[in-house]
Order: sequence, then C-alpha cells, then structure tokens
Amino acid sequence: MRKCEGGIGLTELKRTPLFDEYQKHGAKTIDFGGWDLPVQFSSIKEEHEAVRTKAGLFDVSHMGEIDVKGKDSLAYLQNLMTNDVSTLKDSATQYTAMCYENGGTIDDLLIYKKSDEHYLLVVNASNTEKDFEWLKEHVFGDVEVVNISNEIGQLALQGPLAEAVLQKLTNTSLNEIKFFKFQDEVEIAGKKTLVSRTGYTGEDGFEIYCQAEDTPILWNAILEAGEPEGVLPCGLGARDTLRFEANLALYGQELSKDITPIEAGIGFAVKPNKEADFIGKTVLKQQKEEGAPRKIVGIEMIDKGIPRHGYEVYVGDDQVGEVTTGTQSPTLQKNIGLVLIKTEHAELGREVEVQVRKKRLKAVVVATPFYKRPKK
Repeated sequence: MRKCEGGIGLTELKRTPLFDEYQKHGAKTIDFGGWDLPVQFSSIKEEHEAVRTKAGLFDVSHMGEIDVKGKDSLAYLQNLMTNDVSTLKDSATQYTAMCYENGGTIDDLLIYKKSDEHYLLVVNASNTEKDFEWLKEHVFGDVEVVNISNEIGQLALQGPLAEAVLQKLTNTSLNEIKFFKFQDEVEIAGKKTLVSRTGYTGEDGFEIYCQAEDTPILWNAILEAGEPEGVLPCGLGARDTLRFEANLALYGQELSKDITPIEAGIGFAVKPNKEADFIGKTVLKQQKEEGAPRKIVGIEMIDKGIPRHGYEVYVGDDQVGEVTTGTQSPTLQKNIGLVLIKTEHAELGREVEVQVRKKRLKAVVVATPFYKRPKK
C-alpha cells in the first residue's frame, strides 16, 4: 500500500480518469489486477460505515464495458450466458455468468438491454481482455462486439442517502428508476450519463456510466453535493467488506474457472431450462438438479482468529474446503468467512476447524448473507 503519487515505477499500471483526483483526498493506492487503484481514502471502517449509514462514492472506471450490436444479438448472447436473456426488457439489467463447457466460470457480469439489437455488457476489470476474446471467438450472424472500456468512466454512489444526494444534480426523477433498471441520457451536473439502480454493497444506490473525460467532473460534483450528508470517497477495501457482508460473489475468490456458478451460490442466474442451448449447460443442469459436490457457505469463528482467503478448512483430519473470503465484519464486529466446502459438511450448525497459521481454530457454519439492509 502506498500514498497516491505520480512517482517513478508506477507507469506500468493502468489508471482510471480519476487518478489525479485521488491525491486530493489522501488515497492510498495498490496494484489491483494491473490497475493503480485506491484501497482507502480515510479508513476502510469509516468508509464502510458511511455506505451502511449515509452514502459513499466509488471509482469503478476500471470495470470493462463491451457493446454487443446487431440483429442476432439475442441469439448470440443466449448461446453464451447462463441466464435467460430473452426475459430481459428494454432499460433493464440482468446478472449472469459465462461458463466453459465444464461449468467453470469465465466471468460474472451485468447485461444492460438498450434495445433488441443493442446490449451493453459490464465485466470484471481483470477479465476484460479474456472476456472480449471469448466473445469474439463465438460471434455468428449479424453481431458486432466492441470493447468500449477506454471510452467509459463509471462511478458507484451507494448507501441509504444515495438517491437524495444524486437527485440534487439532475432533473430526472430517480425514484422512478427501480432496482435492476436503468435510464440512458440522464443529465447529471450537465453531463449525459446512463444511471442504473444497481451496486455491489448490499445497499441501495446507483452505478453511473459516463464519457471517460467527464468522470472527474461528476466525481467532484457528487462529493460536493453530498458533503452535507457526509458522503465519503471510498476505496476497494470498503467495497470488498461491504460486498462480502452481503454475500456478493467476487471473481477470483468465490468464482473462478474451477468453481461453477452453482457451487458459488449464484444458481439463480443459471437457467438450464431456457429454450436456447448455452455453453456449460449439461454440467450446470446436472448440478442444479442433483446438487453440486461443493458449495459456498458462511462461517463464524468460535475461537479467536480471522479466516483469510486460502486458509484450509477441516472436519477431523480431513480437509473439506477452503476460505474464499474472510475478515472481521465492520458491521457485525464478528470474525466471519465464506468457505467453499464439500456439500456433505455444508449444513447450518456444522462445526469445522480453520487452519490459521499453525493452529486449527473452531468455527461454525452460519446462514448468509451476513448482512441485509433494513427495510424502509
């Protein structure tokens, strides 16, 4: 971790359009999948609490955006995606996955339907090039696939006060944009944007897509508008603790080429009974009907210790799984983790042991998500 500075030796890392803004807020940056990104501005706990109780603003311009256009776009996407894209209406968003034939996950992503012949895919930053190559390899008919990631900036304003803050900067009625819906051509602080009621924190909020060069203007306008409400700039550290408490999968941890969407707990985004065939369908259909050999479960530590990514999990002398994500929950003040475990050991209340350095510490399988936002 380092203080944000334009020093020697950082030039090989990619930067978002907001890099020069980080320094103004005292960001500490890290190498995140080849990107120079802020892990925190003030502190992870302070930023986490701001999102849970007020609102926080994230730079997520490192995410990948890929346009799919043409008359055969729907048939093309149906062949690649685990979810049923045919159910997606205009101005709506769908969470889905792309898989290999063996059911392993290429990526999890969002699909934005702009029209019958135009879809926007939003993919994980570290997977953008891999995803784009995979998409190009499988093109057929009247389909054009274009990686527009460098043209697009993306901000996420998340938290219970997100709508009130963003509403100050637009004449569009934001309460009309419902969960997993979006509106294009929304003017915010004088700039045209796409505003989506989605997020990765377990809170209400918006993801805002804009032209790359407009990102700093929107960033500063939102922070200024949100200052009375206590809106904070937030980094990757809080983004991870927030999504973890809400049991939202992270590619490279809960999902990978070796972990299927069913094992990862996102089976709701797998529709093996959709009319169209799709890559990985045979394996995923079998896992959905008969159960997967492994599954992601939550654990809470009984003994004092924090379960970290990669730590082994045991029942007796048998290793039965490993931790995918773990930390001390800022909201719950408990040491908790997500574990990919053999299904026969996944029942609630099952006692397991986590190998924390040279000791095996007791933990128990608990329900997830660890945190649900209070209903209004």
